[in-house]
Amino acid sequence: MNASTTRLEPALRDWKRPLRYLVRVPRLLVHLAIGLPVTVLCLMPPLAPALLASGERLDHRMIRWWQGGLMRVFGFQLKCVGEPRRMATLFVANHCSWLDISLLHSQRAVCFVAKSEIAHWPLVGWLASRGGTIYHQRGSNDSLARVSQAMIERLNAGFGVGVFPEGGTGEVDKVRTFHARIFQTCYDANVSAQPVALRYLRRGQAAKPIGFRSKEAFFPNFLRLLGEPATVAEVHFLDPVPLATEGGRKRMAEAARRAIIIALGFEPAPPLRARNGDAADDLDPIAEADRVAEADVSA
Repeated sequence: MNASTTRLEPALRDWKRPLRYLVRVPRLLVHLAIGLPVTVLCLMPPLAPALLASGERLDHRMIRWWQGGLMRVFGFQLKCVGEPRRMATLFVANHCSWLDISLLHSQRAVCFVAKSEIAHWPLVGWLASRGGTIYHQRGSNDSLARVSQAMIERLNAGFGVGVFPEGGTGEVDKVRTFHARIFQTCYDANVSAQPVALRYLRRGQAAKPIGFRSKEAFFPNFLRLLGEPATVAEVHFLDPVPLATEGGRKRMAEAARRAIIIALGFEPAPPLRARNGDAADDLDPIAEADRVAEADVSA
């Protein structure tokens, strides 16, 4: 087999991509033209805080409806295992793609902690802001303090807060170290953490093109995923991790990460090494993830 044949194989295997765009782009436009105005209306007062018969707020239900619809437009089949806690909880999940936010939101409306750049992403950023996202400016200790305070306030108000303790998007077949600093919020707000295992499967195998490729921006990634083959998106809500009386936040972080690894059937990944004598517990999780990603690209 010569090199030219090898280069042609991916295109031949994915000859259905144009057909997927032909079906999904109109669905996306309908979801935007009809679903978006309805969702926005329900996110505004006085409708937003209205309670449904199930006890769920109307704005939370519409966020779940919108995000679930968006996932289905992209060709994802949603599968939920377990039950999300309804009370104030810190939801901690592994992180593979920006789609993780939509996937988790399709099952439980939470206030996410995310990098500040997301606020400027088309559509996704606007919806994230309307959903109560807490933005973190990478590399800023002042921002970390503000984020922690905002998380405590949301939890004290009875809302769920979602975080990705790895600090950024990683591989689909491993879970990196969870940064323990995030779990201090559980002690400050006196709440438990619920681990959430997320994964994307295609023909029973991990769908590896889900995350960002090297130097791939958001919009190219958005378009690429819109044309990908049908994929199963799984959300596993695991048993809550209570406040640890011994070991503190580090013990909670280890327990949550281990629960997710077991649920996904992964082998434990080695912990991140601290730099310049700093403890891994005190690193900025988002900045550290960026540093590791840059090192991987340059290697």
